[in-house]
Amino acid sequence: MRKLNKYNITCIILLYGYLCYLLISGYGGFTTRATLTMIASGIIIFVPIYKHLRNKKQ
Repeated sequence: MRKLNKYNITCIILLYGYLCYLLISGYGGFTTRATLTMIASGIIIFVPIYKHLRNKKQ
């Protein structure tokens, strides 16, 4: 895995937030499908970042 710095992590979080906004506006609000999609994609994106930050502190 490539090394992540604060700038990269911030860009990933902002991009994820924008994509969630597009998803919510595309479905016309919070639906079950949109919510589950955001949760699943959040797990895929943020678990590796969390593991990277946890290993960096040790």
